[in-house]
Amino acid sequence: MEQYMPIANMKQVMRRVLPPHAKISDNAKETVQVCFSEFINFITSEANDRCHLELRKTVIAEDVIAAMGKLGFNDYIDPLTLYLHCYHESENERDRLPVRRGRECGSSASTANYVAASP
Repeated sequence: MEQYMPIANMKQVMRRVLPPHAKISDNAKETVQVCFSEFINFITSEANDRCHLELRKTVIAEDVIAAMGKLGFNDYIDPLTLYLHCYHESENERDRLPVRRGRECGSSASTANYVAASP
């Protein structure tokens, strides 16, 4: 049995890039859902292969980023690396402070702009 991301999640992702008045057919949502799942399986399989080569059992974020590079998705490596760095920084900051307020890695807008600039 195939496992797919929930249609509601796919619809949200699709709505972010479409004009507000755009309608999305059920067939389009299902097609994107299948394509997305295949893409995730493709990347995860490559990341898992790297993990096994290094005699590890746990796939980590760096494995996924390396897999994307190996599979030719080079345009996404820098934005993902930046996001991962910001995530680790915010996790470290959260662990040091009882309540985290305000400053995060740059700003979410700078990360969003970086990602949006990618094809």
